[in-house]
Amino acid sequence: MTFFKSLLLAIFATLFLTYVLGISFLELFDINVTMNGELIEPLKAIGVSAVATVILVLIALAIVLSVFGSLIFIGLLIAGALVMVAIGVFWPVFLIAGIIWLVSSNKSVKHDDRVREN
Repeated sequence: MTFFKSLLLAIFATLFLTYVLGISFLELFDINVTMNGELIEPLKAIGVSAVATVILVLIALAIVLSVFGSLIFIGLLIAGALVMVAIGVFWPVFLIAGIIWLVSSNKSVKHDDRVREN
């Protein structure tokens, strides 16, 4: 299924479920939404409640991301500091090990153990 077709189906399903569940919710609990003393028709009432819900979800998302985002950021800062301290303490060992690794070569020479006959 292509991305565009999936996107259209998701939008259609969201609109359909929002309308059906919104209308049934308004009728089930006999809720009338009024603004400035005027009764709002059900579709507009669903739209207003959907916008309010989206705003509340975005506020909750910002709070969650700020709390957990700051915790993740602090954790990464601590891990980075520990790595830098480890490198700062052991840099001579790393330097000597690197020099030894570069100087010593792993030349594998194949030796023919058979004696050549003329």
